[in-house]
Amino acid sequence: MLATIINVILVLAGSAAGLLFKNLISERLMAVLTQALGLCVLGIGIVSVIGARDMLCVIVCMVIGSILGNAADIEGRLEGAGELLRSRIAGGEGASRFTEGFVNASLLFCVGAMAITGSIEAGLNHNYEIIVSKGVIDGVTSISFAATMGIGTAFSVIPLLIYQGGITLLAGWVGPYLPEAVITEMSAVGGALIIGIAVNMLGLGKEKIKVGNMLPAIFLPIAYIPLAEWVSGLACAL
Repeated sequence: MLATIINVILVLAGSAAGLLFKNLISERLMAVLTQALGLCVLGIGIVSVIGARDMLCVIVCMVIGSILGNAADIEGRLEGAGELLRSRIAGGEGASRFTEGFVNASLLFCVGAMAITGSIEAGLNHNYEIIVSKGVIDGVTSISFAATMGIGTAFSVIPLLIYQGGITLLAGWVGPYLPEAVITEMSAVGGALIIGIAVNMLGLGKEKIKVGNMLPAIFLPIAYIPLAEWVSGLACAL
């Protein structure tokens, strides 16, 4: 929960800065900051992937997870749910700026691979690096949101705290029952997803990588590692 609390504090600080200095913030500055943070996120992802002990596991899980996620169209469903929530809560053109800021910021900060992978990493390994990095990104983004959409941005910390905190606590409860090898490979797969997020932030691809469709991959080491060990043992016996 500590990492999520830091994330919340950074969003509140960014929202306050956006409200106080909204006339001094330029789009060019926000673009430069996004690129700088994208490079940092790329570094985090690379370090996580390098920590893999079974690269074949990472590759297989990424391939199968992407197939499953694409078939389920996870990213499309998340975007659809977000649009539905926005239309239901924010309403039409006469919607208040408070509601607009709250809904848009809540969706951006909660619905994403970095929130899930970071929360799982915090719960399993007590590694807060991803969530704190996400918190910095959210904080910078909240400056822009608060400057344009008002104080509703700050209240997005309520669903953020419930969502990220809940995933972290759940991962912490399940973690002790998972073998160390499984946790290691889950972290490595999560690192691959983080690299995808960084590529999107930096605009390096011709098309945006649908990282949301790859989310099932992070859970597949739970099945892959025992299966691989069973096959290996069977091969040795033969």
